[in-house]
Amino acid sequence: MNINDKTDDEILAIAHPMWDDLVRYSNTGEYGKFIRRFSYNLLLGLNEVEMGKQFAHSALARNLVEERDFLGLIRRDQHVTALYRVRSTAREGEWLGRMVIGYENGEVKIFAASIF
Repeated sequence: MNINDKTDDEILAIAHPMWDDLVRYSNTGEYGKFIRRFSYNLLLGLNEVEMGKQFAHSALARNLVEERDFLGLIRRDQHVTALYRVRSTAREGEWLGRMVIGYENGEVKIFAASIF
């Protein structure tokens, strides 16, 4: 199954709630819920100590504005990257949010997520 076979609207119906969950659980520091939709390979590559530090100490990661501005989709191979403009309640300015999704074992999973 390839996520690129879906229309933009079908992808956004999946991506937006997944992104919203990432922001919500990042703000509340709920690590287990934050990673629940991560792909197996992404989970293998995570350094839980560093993730824990980020959740505990990052003013940006713990204070994201839940409202998002969707910027676009980038389709590549078996994955789609959703791009968002992100703001913080604790820091001025704007950041680029990126989430890469695709299928793993018949389920849509997150293969990468970051804020620049």
